[in-house]
Amino acid sequence: MADLKDVYNSHFIDALADALGRVDLFFNREVFFACIKQGDWDSLALKQRIRRVSSAMQAGVNKPYPEALPLLLDAAPPFKRLTGLVFPDYIEQYGLSFWSESMHALAELTVHSTSEFAVRPFLLQDTERMLAQMKEWTKSDNEHVRRLASEGARPRLPWGQSIPAFKQDPSPLFPLLDPLLEDDSLYVRKSVANHLNDISKTHPHLLIELVGQRHGRHPHTDWILRHASRTLLKQGDQEVLRLFGYPDSEHISVRSLMLEEQVIPIGGNLCFSTEIHAGSDMKVRVEYAIDYMKKNGRLSRKVFHLANTHLAGGQSKKFSRTQSFRNMTTRVHYAGEHRLSILVNGITKESVRFHVTNET
Repeated sequence: MADLKDVYNSHFIDALADALGRVDLFFNREVFFACIKQGDWDSLALKQRIRRVSSAMQAGVNKPYPEALPLLLDAAPPFKRLTGLVFPDYIEQYGLSFWSESMHALAELTVHSTSEFAVRPFLLQDTERMLAQMKEWTKSDNEHVRRLASEGARPRLPWGQSIPAFKQDPSPLFPLLDPLLEDDSLYVRKSVANHLNDISKTHPHLLIELVGQRHGRHPHTDWILRHASRTLLKQGDQEVLRLFGYPDSEHISVRSLMLEEQVIPIGGNLCFSTEIHAGSDMKVRVEYAIDYMKKNGRLSRKVFHLANTHLAGGQSKKFSRTQSFRNMTTRVHYAGEHRLSILVNGITKESVRFHVTNET
């Protein structure tokens, strides 16, 4: 599988040099290439390559930031997604002292790629001012700019520079997100949901309070709140389950839990079926959990969604699933005793043990 950093290859570097040469007659290609192609280039990780290229852009253009920035904005549009990240990174490196120019540029560049990582140093430099700017971005007609307001301020943005203040107290983020809770763009709503899910991992009461206040008022908001609550739902948080209409599972029973095989080889499949019976009408969230044996000999639980459904009183419903035990980069399997559990509305109702073996 190709590494993400491989998009920063010779073809990209040549294309970037050509683009910069078109917008700047004095662009120094030799200096640009020399800055990039140092002896350690092949060993650099993705973000290290991004930083190396943005530094090389500055060396090749060799102009003060206010003069260089318009040239880079002219060169940027053809470079999308990952390859476009070098332009916001240039602003992150050289634009912190030029607030107005940088804010305009970050909003323009996020349309081609994303400026979500480059806004983080500005948040650290002047949190209040940056949040005010992001609040203005929530009013934009462009979905990419509105998304930037949410994504750039996420407390746990993957690959993003940490903002410790937001992890400790995320309450200043709610006024920023509020205008986006009914956004027409799914792209924006996904970001808001991920942002709120970040908050739920350290301050679950804040998300639960928001669900209690806003759920049921608008379909877009409901989608965001449901997706934002996915961590709490998987944890079986009874308060958030009740807010989404899932009652206590006292009147739900698991009538059968059957495994096709009791011994599963690494690389094989766990196949199981179960039957859920409701003693009264209710909304039901069915999940299954596998307690995996880890390298250290301890069990580690992973919860998987099975179904959301409604059962009438006296009704039963059957479910089946096949779970792969093939080794992946994200999960390595170990031999030993495992456990499969069926959860209904966050509560474990039935469990069964099985063995995973190295033998084929």
